[in-house]
Amino acid sequence: MRKINIKADTTFKYLQVFNGILELTDKELQILSKFIDAGDVSNICSTSSKKSVAKDLGIKDYHTLNNYVKRLKDKGAIIKSKDTAGYILAPLLKISNKILIEVEYS
Repeated sequence: MRKINIKADTTFKYLQVFNGILELTDKELQILSKFIDAGDVSNICSTSSKKSVAKDLGIKDYHTLNNYVKRLKDKGAIIKSKDTAGYILAPLLKISNKILIEVEYS
């Protein structure tokens, strides 16, 4: 069995590790990482998060992000929350405090 250590020191890099499964575009990865970094875990795509992400990315109308939210949902990166009316991060992508990701394979 071999181990691969991947240093993912940003949310964007962390998400890139899983992108073979999700098949997100670079823009979708960038937007998802900004949503995660915005910090609202109970509703990752809340209005305040959209406004923050749009500002960070230089998008004039935060409503534009609704198209990306739909794509992220369709690709399984975010899922509809059972507890709130919003979206949460897919369990596969739960960000841990670890910067180092270890993958074992044989």
